[in-house]
Amino acid sequence: MALSHALRLLRRHLRPSSALLSSLPGQDRSLPTEKKTAPKWKEKKKAREGCSVLGCSWEERLANVVTPLWRLAYQEQLKVKYESQRKILQILASRLEDLGIAAQKPGGLCCPLQPVVPSPVINGYRNKSTFSVNRGPDGNPKTVGLYVGTGRARNIVCVKANHMENIPSKHKQVAQCYEEFIRRSPLDPCILFHEGGHWRELMVRTTSCGQTMAIITFHPQELGQEALATQKALLKKFFTCGPGRVCDLTSLYFQESTMTRCSHEQSPFQLLHGEPHIFEEVLGLKFRISPDAFFQVNTGGAEVLYQAVRELSQAGGDTVLLDICCGTGTIGLSLAHQVSKIIGIEVVEKAIEDARWNAAFNGISNCEFHSGKAEAVLPQLLSSWEDARPLLAVVNPSRAGLHYRVVRAIRNCKSIQRLLYISCKPEGEAMRNFLELCCPSDPGKKLAGEPFAPTLAIPFDMFPHTVHCELVLLFTR
Repeated sequence: MALSHALRLLRRHLRPSSALLSSLPGQDRSLPTEKKTAPKWKEKKKAREGCSVLGCSWEERLANVVTPLWRLAYQEQLKVKYESQRKILQILASRLEDLGIAAQKPGGLCCPLQPVVPSPVINGYRNKSTFSVNRGPDGNPKTVGLYVGTGRARNIVCVKANHMENIPSKHKQVAQCYEEFIRRSPLDPCILFHEGGHWRELMVRTTSCGQTMAIITFHPQELGQEALATQKALLKKFFTCGPGRVCDLTSLYFQESTMTRCSHEQSPFQLLHGEPHIFEEVLGLKFRISPDAFFQVNTGGAEVLYQAVRELSQAGGDTVLLDICCGTGTIGLSLAHQVSKIIGIEVVEKAIEDARWNAAFNGISNCEFHSGKAEAVLPQLLSSWEDARPLLAVVNPSRAGLHYRVVRAIRNCKSIQRLLYISCKPEGEAMRNFLELCCPSDPGKKLAGEPFAPTLAIPFDMFPHTVHCELVLLFTR
């Protein structure tokens, strides 16, 4: 019964988006119509509410929402995920056929698919967790946890995450202490910006070295600087001298934000206590992590992933590696010893500072890192590229995928014959990128370069108990 429920979730998860072909050159932008069903927002609402098990507890409902495969044995989870990736490759093959590209291989796939590589850690694997503040099942608005329900349906309930199998005990401990602090505070939580209130979400980051960083977001509303200073002092006292000292925080950050999400450049992270960074070790290298820098959420899984990228790259000593969306430089620096040069590009400025520090600390000098949007940096970089050395591109974008100008720059650079695309949501915007990389040339779209072809796909289970995988797709031409 649990397996059939997981497969139903999988089918919902893989329903194709009508926007996939929206930016492809010279193509009909509509997809084959599907049988009309209930509006998608209703399906998503049911999934967010965890409605699949009637009469279950709030804890079970939260587990159903965040970790829908939690009832399955791990080997069964891997089977579900393999089926998910197989269907994604079938969809890609079908879309390529629609573009006039003979792409179907045995099984209707666009390329060979290897078995899902299991995570070395199954429970408590997350090194980063974000907890919200809202009304709990008992109605208390100062509950710290994760959401069941949706804002659209106005039925959000914030459920404590103490039972969640993917979250480590340290994260749960910090969340519990933060809840205790805000319940003592006379200030209200900020649930809806226009209704006032101040205490907002908590982010916890940990490393295998035993370090912990906590970042607390606070809406200042109309508070003056003196009142803000008082709240920061109380927060620091609680986590250093009060009940929160049991968390043994390495770093405590405070960010004043009037937006849903806010970068360091928009509103600086203020260090209230401890060290400005925490440190992680991956494949024998040491990496510095800032509050908003990207780092793979499963450290053990990341090591397995990066080792595979090393092998798939087939990079020789004369290869130049383009590490696009490089974060703190983990992928590029892990390949530094086998390539002649690394060029990293990342939009988060603090992550680039970390990448440069990481390179220097690990004694790696054959690298350069550029801060800025990839769609601005990469075309300029490649337009003047005259180096005879082969270029290898590795891209690891967010769920939003790559900007079209990035894909176009890669397509139009003849030196790039091999591309590794790492995606945590290949059925989403990444699918659009796959089609842009493989579609026929179109001078009208300034897409002159030869198309790529998918050659091999390897899924990595970076997110046990969820339906998601990290898919590494090798493209060559």
